[in-house]
Amino acid sequence: MLCASLHAQIIYVGQVGSDKIGEYDATTGAVINANFIVGLNDPWGLVLSGNNLFVANCASGTIGKYGATTGAVINANFITALDGPSGLALTGNSLFVANYDGNMVGQYNAITGAAINANFITGLYGAWGLALSGNNLFVANGGSGGSVGQYNATTGAAINASFITGLNSPIALALSGTHLFVANYSSGTVGEYNATTGAVINANFITGLNYPYGLALSGNNLFVTNTGSSAVSEYNVSTGAAINANFITGLSFPNGLAVTPAPTPKPTPTPIPGPIAAPRS
Repeated sequence: MLCASLHAQIIYVGQVGSDKIGEYDATTGAVINANFIVGLNDPWGLVLSGNNLFVANCASGTIGKYGATTGAVINANFITALDGPSGLALTGNSLFVANYDGNMVGQYNAITGAAINANFITGLYGAWGLALSGNNLFVANGGSGGSVGQYNATTGAAINASFITGLNSPIALALSGTHLFVANYSSGTVGEYNATTGAVINANFITGLNYPYGLALSGNNLFVTNTGSSAVSEYNVSTGAAINANFITGLSFPNGLAVTPAPTPKPTPTPIPGPIAAPRS
């Protein structure tokens, strides 16, 4: 185990094979704590909010809340009685939860865990990954056919339930500006789409993956979990080129990902001028 720098950027990796979350350096891939949080129950989805890490436990139908710095349990049963919780997304104090088995998205208070609307979006088919852009909530439907729907994040109303179609078991979503990335589990690809129109930019932005499950963005880096090869890979978010296909290895069926924000550089202090010597007479 390595000691984490106070300013290190962290990547969290959920692993369903070992029911735990590991903590790694987001720059080097080095292990910080391989057993950061243990004793979970199929941790599929992760999302960060300040110093809180929310974890979707698919098998137990719960959302747990943990300290993002220490891994300490805040509330292992923060939200309960869910139906196959998978994808998570946050905006303000609203936590959205995709229920894969329940074919719906619920909305909860991120401070208290209380339901705001447990049936915020219904009529989905294999609801999996979520992504937010302003007041747009994108939902990956991983069932037969495979699509991404677009919904109003305030009301839950459909903007375009068939925003992107023709996908292949879409599971994870990630947004970079107006670019929406979609991990296709069955075809081993990540596609790139226009987040405003849904138009295809590159349906085969990244190929040759091994059951990609999770996506996370940090600056110009796109991280992808390869469940089949038990690894996290790193790609250039602008070109799709591999930076390190084996960025983190030795995992146990990795799936959900979360990355802490990049540290804000401290401004360079302005030098204070010293006293000016009096001229000699």
